[in-house]
Amino acid sequence: MFKFLMDYEFMINFTSKITITSLALSMTCSFAKAEVILPNIFSDHMVLQRGMANPVWGKATPGEKISVSIADQKHNTVADANGEWQLKLAPLKAGGSHELTVTGSNTFHFEDVLVGEVWLCSGQSNMELPVNESNSHELEIASANYPNIRLITAPRPGAETEQFSFDDQWQATSPESVGDFSAACYFFGRRLHNTLNVPIGLINTAWGGARIEAFMPRKALEDTGEYLEYLTDWDRRIIEDSDREYAEKLAKYEAWQSAGSKGEKHTPLHARVANHAPGSIYNGLIHPVVGYGIKGTIWYQGESSTDRPYQYRRLFPLLINTWRDLWGQGDFPFYWVQLADYKKEFAEPNGGAWAEVREAQTMTLSLPNTGEAIAIDLGEARDIHPRDKQTVAKRLVRHALAKDYGYNMASDSPSFSSMQIASKMIKSNAESKAAGKTKDKVEVKLERKVAVITFDHVATSLYSFDVDKVLGFAIAGEDQKFVWAKANIISENQVEVYSDEVVNPVAVRYGFEFNPVVNLYDKNGLPVTPFRTDDWPRATSFR
Repeated sequence: MFKFLMDYEFMINFTSKITITSLALSMTCSFAKAEVILPNIFSDHMVLQRGMANPVWGKATPGEKISVSIADQKHNTVADANGEWQLKLAPLKAGGSHELTVTGSNTFHFEDVLVGEVWLCSGQSNMELPVNESNSHELEIASANYPNIRLITAPRPGAETEQFSFDDQWQATSPESVGDFSAACYFFGRRLHNTLNVPIGLINTAWGGARIEAFMPRKALEDTGEYLEYLTDWDRRIIEDSDREYAEKLAKYEAWQSAGSKGEKHTPLHARVANHAPGSIYNGLIHPVVGYGIKGTIWYQGESSTDRPYQYRRLFPLLINTWRDLWGQGDFPFYWVQLADYKKEFAEPNGGAWAEVREAQTMTLSLPNTGEAIAIDLGEARDIHPRDKQTVAKRLVRHALAKDYGYNMASDSPSFSSMQIASKMIKSNAESKAAGKTKDKVEVKLERKVAVITFDHVATSLYSFDVDKVLGFAIAGEDQKFVWAKANIISENQVEVYSDEVVNPVAVRYGFEFNPVVNLYDKNGLPVTPFRTDDWPRATSFR
């Protein structure tokens, strides 16, 4: 029953800058009539955040009186000189369903409105990866009978300017609706629903292959003064290259269509509205929901930022702080997935860009109300998209349940706290050659310098999964050359690390690789956070 009237800017993408379609013209004419309109984040089956003064907004004729009612409350406002209006509902308790009525020169009746917990899910392809590509997807889809979990997805493309709305509406979770929805987002929401027993609203704004700069307003990048060179270079590439490249891609796509459209191919997008353009995703996918009442955000991105990991140390906090400022709902919870393991295993410690992005993600825990789900044990060398999104969601939802909903459970993975160098007698295999006999190995004790690593956030006890040997540590002396190290668990929250090759150790790393072999966990199943004790520069340090 709800029909959304899109505004002019939303209908104008790059191609329509060249040719304005008759559809866009007709929509512009309709907008000139200045009927009341709302963005599609308000639709039948929506979920409002419980306990919050939820904003409702839209457009109308300047000076037009607007009334909004739900349950036993009614609110009035007047459209400003620009035809924009906004008001806030009084907080509602979890439940429903309700009808939300918006009245001006015309009236909307939004039906089956629930009140519960609303979470925004965003990032790139590992957040976008749908349920129908996750582990056990046939079972997950067949069992997706959750009418009180509601889903909405912001579609592509992005935009050069801030959009009023996007083309999707809320729908209830069912085997028919869940397959194309974000797997990590849905599994997170399902855990919340089953635990809290309240309606759940999930807003998916993920886009595969996206850079973090695309998710925030370009002005946020400009205002720092730090990324002007990057922005200038991006503008140059658009002017010099993208028009030609877009024309070529479009020609190939049209030829593919003419040939019968066999195989999968996406409609090409101009770089101006694609997933790397600074501000593009924010304008097209995020801005239409900015201010909508949410409990918090879950995030999975970083793979496309591995060429500039040291800038990610500042870009990621900038994104979080910018979103919190724009939403105006305080420091809402923001939880993310650290990059999983990927690419080949190296014979010797190598470090690298993926390890440095993970480090930047962990450093962002300095912001309030944040949390990190470690996935260093869930990836695949040959696939950048791990299918096990169920475990990802379980580790994410621990943060929400423990930190936002009062459940007594561990949420943070064990993380590096301190290192001390000590001398210790260590068992070692040495060769003993008796006269007239062959070489035999005997166990002796030798004095060694060991690095004692102490961890925070150990809820139960450290544990080496699968085998007694602790895997994943490397150690170095002053020459900064890392070698694989031996490691022993010596207490509930301590590990000693050493190597016969490093007489005087000064630095230790754990899991600081593209695809490390690691097996150190808390016994509750949370893996230890990768770390390094040094700050020595690497190949990507100054990018």
